[in-house]
Amino acid sequence: MKTLLIVFHSMTGGSRQMAEAASRGASAEREVEVRLRHAAQAKAQDVLEADGYVFVTPENLASMSGIMKDFFDRTYYAALERISGRPYATLVCAGSDGANAVRQIERICTGWRLKAVCEPIIVCTHAQTPEAILAPKTIAVDDLRRCEETGAAVAAGLALGVF
Repeated sequence: MKTLLIVFHSMTGGSRQMAEAASRGASAEREVEVRLRHAAQAKAQDVLEADGYVFVTPENLASMSGIMKDFFDRTYYAALERISGRPYATLVCAGSDGANAVRQIERICTGWRLKAVCEPIIVCTHAQTPEAILAPKTIAVDDLRRCEETGAAVAAGLALGVF
């Protein structure tokens, strides 16, 4: 059985909803075990044991969240040269842009020699005031469906041995 690791961080619930949607989509594939881990709890062993990954983060100050960065800092060298060629996808919940968070994850995954298998999804909430930024988020059904499809696609590729 293959394993898909979904690592996420969420401050206001948007990224969590996206990660859970990806998990739902991936869980439809019976040949794949889906492990949903908060970035603060995810460990190098989780990364090493997985056959594929979905990384989900909010955009904070034009960057991935600090806790997501901490996850990569804690696991990067333990996994370096041990997970090359494995597939990954990226989901970002952004207030205005999200592109830099995607770029940061792409650079880390390039170092790990992972293979992007889906276009990154950036869900823009348009939160621009301190109140809107800190408020709980509700991700639109269409956006959650796209996240679910990403999870399903990565899991299907793992199950079929495409990746």
